[in-house]
Parts: sequence; C-alpha cells; structure tokens
Amino acid sequence: METKDVTQDGTVDLRGEPVLASTTGKWKACAFLVGYEAFERMAFYGIASNLVNYLTTQLHEDTVSSVRNVNNWSGSVWLTPILGAYIADSFLGRFWTFTFSSLIYVMGMVFLTMAVSVKTLKPTCNNGVCSKATPSQITFFYISLYTIALGAGGTKPNISTFGADQFDDFNPAEKQMKVSFFNWWMFSSFVGALFATLGLVYIQENLGWGLGYGIPTVGLLFSLFIFYLGTPLYRHKVRKSRSPAKDLIRVPLVAFRNRKLQLPASPSELYEVELQGCSGAGKRLVQHTPIFRFLDRAAIKDATNCSRPKCTVTQVEGTKLVLGMVIIWLATLVPSTIWAQINTLFVKQGTTLNRTLFHDFSIPAASLGSFVTLSMLLSVPLYDRYFVPFMRRKTGNPRGITLLQRLGVGFVIQIIAIAIAYAIEVRRMHVVRTNHITQPNQVVPMNILWLLPQYILLGFADVFIAIGLLEFFYDQSPEDMQSLGTTFFTSGIGVGNFLNSFLVTVVDKLTGENGGKSWIGNNLNDSHLDYYYGFLLVISTLNLGVFLWVSSLYIYKKEAIEAKDGIESKALDTSLGLQV
Repeated sequence: METKDVTQDGTVDLRGEPVLASTTGKWKACAFLVGYEAFERMAFYGIASNLVNYLTTQLHEDTVSSVRNVNNWSGSVWLTPILGAYIADSFLGRFWTFTFSSLIYVMGMVFLTMAVSVKTLKPTCNNGVCSKATPSQITFFYISLYTIALGAGGTKPNISTFGADQFDDFNPAEKQMKVSFFNWWMFSSFVGALFATLGLVYIQENLGWGLGYGIPTVGLLFSLFIFYLGTPLYRHKVRKSRSPAKDLIRVPLVAFRNRKLQLPASPSELYEVELQGCSGAGKRLVQHTPIFRFLDRAAIKDATNCSRPKCTVTQVEGTKLVLGMVIIWLATLVPSTIWAQINTLFVKQGTTLNRTLFHDFSIPAASLGSFVTLSMLLSVPLYDRYFVPFMRRKTGNPRGITLLQRLGVGFVIQIIAIAIAYAIEVRRMHVVRTNHITQPNQVVPMNILWLLPQYILLGFADVFIAIGLLEFFYDQSPEDMQSLGTTFFTSGIGVGNFLNSFLVTVVDKLTGENGGKSWIGNNLNDSHLDYYYGFLLVISTLNLGVFLWVSSLYIYKKEAIEAKDGIESKALDTSLGLQV
C-alpha cells in the first residue's frame, strides 16, 4: 500500500490497518449507513407517534399518565446515548458499540411485537373495546419499550458520528462533502419518520398493532444486513486517548491545585506539546481561547516544581469546549420541550376534532406528524442546494450561516409555531362552547387540518434546530469525545421530554386542585389546553432571549493541525460579535 494514497486523518480498517482514500469512506460508504438510519427512525417514530393512543385505548391509562409515560420513555431513548457514547469513546469504538447495541434494539422490537400480538401478552379486546391489562402484561410491555431504549443508547450516538468519520478533514474535497453530510443524514432519518407517521400509524389503527410493529422490526433486521455488507468500505478512527472523558475531571482539579500560581501574561507561555512532536497521523492541537480563564491554571509551567502535575493547552481547551457546549445545551431544553408536544398533546388535541377528509376516510390523529416530516423533506434539499450557496456568497462562511445562527432561526420559527398552536386551540375551545360540547367522546365540528400549520412550521424549524444541533455538538467536541459530544444533542431531546412530563404533571396538579378545572384534563373539551400553550409560548420567548445572550459569548473551536503539506490553522465559524 502506497503511503501517499492512505487517508491523512489516520483512519484504519476493522483490522487496524491504514486505509486507501480512493477506495474507502465518503458517500459510497455512507450509502450503507443511511438505510439503517431510515429504518431505525421508522421503528422509533412508529412507536412514539401513536404510543399515547395505545396507552389510552388498549391499556386504559388516563391522559396525564399516558403523556407522562410517553415522555418518560422518549426521554430514556434520548438519554441512554450518554452511556453508549462513553463506552464507544473509552472502550469499544463506534463500530463495535453500535453492533452490540443494535442487537439489543432488535430484541426489544421483537418483544414489543409479541406484547401486542401474542394472545396471552396483550389485553383481550371485543368489538374494539379492550379489557384492563393484567400487571404481567403491562410489565412485559414496558420491559419491551425500555429494552429498545437501552439499545438506542448505543446506536444513536455512534451511527451518525461513524458516518461523519467517513470524510477526511485533511482532504479539502472530502471536507467540502462533509459540510452537507448532516443535512442528508437527517434527510434519510426524515424518510423513515414519514413512513412511520403516514403508513405505520394507519396500519396500527386499522390493520392491527402487531403488523404495525412487526414491519419496522423486519425492516431493522434488513437494514443491519445492508450495513454489514459495507464493512470493507468503512473507515475507523483510532482512539488517541484511552479515557478522554477523564480530562473533564483532571483539568479542574489541576487548576484548583495551581490556584495560587500566577497566570502568565501571554497564553504562549502555557504548557503545550509541539505539534511536530505529536504521535500519529492527523495531528491536532486546540488553540487557546480567553474564556474560562481559571482553567488556564492547569497548564501553568512551574519551574520551581517540575513534579507538579500539569495539563496541555489542548486538554484545557477541550474542557472549555465542553463547558461552553453545556451552556448552549441548557438553552436548547425549552425548544426540546416544545418538540415533545408533537407526539403527546398535539395528538390528543387531534383526537377531539373531525378527522374525516373525504367520503368515509378518516385520518389517524397521529398521522398529522407526517406533515412535520414532509416539511423537513422539502426543506433539506432547498436549504442545502439553494440557501447555503446563496448565504455563502453573502457571508463567506462555508455553511452559509454560523451554526448558532442556524439554531436561532429555528427557535424563532418554533415560537411562531407554538403561537399558532395557541391561536388554533383558542378557536377550538370557542367551537366547543358554541356547540355546547361537554363530553370527551363528542367530536368537535372543526376539521383536523386546522392543526396543519403548527405541524408544518415545527418541521421547518427542525431543519434548522435538529440538524444544527447535531452538527454543532459534533464539530465543537474535543476530537476524542465526538460520540460523547453528540449526546448533547440526544440528551437535550431526552431532558426536554422529561421536562414536558414534569410540566404536564405539575400544571395538572396545580390547576386541578381544590375542585378547579385542570388545563390538561382527561376531557380536553372541558379543559384549558390553550392556557398551557400560552405558558409554553411565554417560556419559549424568554428562552430565546437567554439563547441570544449566551450565543454572543460563545467562542468557536479553533485547531492547529498537521497534514502532509505542513501545519495549518483551522477555525470553525469564528465570526466575531453576536455569533448566533
């Protein structure tokens, strides 16, 4: 193998041998990965989109309990990737962590299909009315759900980062391809979600829950077969540190020990290894930034005590990056809470409306989620092919706009969406009062398509938010913690679901006590869901102000790297001023 044809970032094959740049990686390798992402998203949204209806109609849970349980499960699916990413970055690597976790995921899907198909494992139903599930049936159902959550913990943070690893940052042509990678990766995810919300939801309600869960189970198995066919084409990153997350603890400890030492006037006097002295291909050092200055004490050179422990500037800056990402992450929790409404209260809201579109065809309330996906599918190509080149000419930024600007635009669109949801709910309650509707099973004479604007706008917003967050946390993470870094994206969604569960429970308790009318009661025709949407609108607007402030203080990662043709400096979105 000629050295000049191997990848410059030091990636290897499954056996640990250097790989040829011409025959591995890039889009031809990613083609085998996107199939899994599409089928996995189809499986997840096939469950999440209609789970609240299964819990209320089949297991007889009340509205608040079903919403809470959906949020708790969804939150677990998005939080377990923290464990999976840590295992990948510190022990097994992305490929093997994904491999073992995908088997657990499939096992959970098989269990879930059995839970809704096998006669002894599901409630007995006659003429569409189901008896109360036994404790053992409920236990097996939730074991199945949380087995899926455990499997998702190892697949979700590693499959997308493994895909990004297929592009060499040191190769200008491949680096340009990588700019579009996350847009098209999420596009494949949206395709799977569309089939789930448009097809699987209908199958579940009209042809049976067993078939509705069995189809994505078979699809997941097929996608894994395709994934492993591409093994000879995959590039694998070499771990340069055995436990990179330890720096997050070591740097603050060393900085505290050195608290009495004087910081040097120039950052160049802090301790750092020479770039030429770094071992391995694709060498990177993170350059000093003027934020979180107290951590710089960990890199002070103490001439009077050579045995005093010290960290490199790159290690210190890696800790600073994680701290900065934590602050941005906190500002994304409220938007994640808004997103949680799609599979919970939006669905329950839709069940109260007239769902007949034409003749005798009625659309399942959960199928409106397909319009979120459709708007995403239409927006991604427009964003990548037209918006980015147009803005690139205006700003000179390879991405068109900075990553934080992308998030800010998405948050504004999301606020508009929840404002429209509030207005539509006010109108729905007006129709309820006008027609003297009081019972929960009475259909409100208002077509379900009134809810379309809020779904479509949330889809547009997610093109900016979801893809922007995934790319932001991947790019801004320290090199050896990129799987762990992407869990900022997944955990934000998870905490958003738990936060929504907490808010729903607290609001229901506070507004319903002392004989009051709950904002989110079992009977939405005699509740005040509009008040709850108004509350979400207020906190979303306040959160946007917080996001603008913390974004203006954020400094993007800047690296010095050594490629074959010498040392260069690589900055990511290093715009000055308000970097949103």
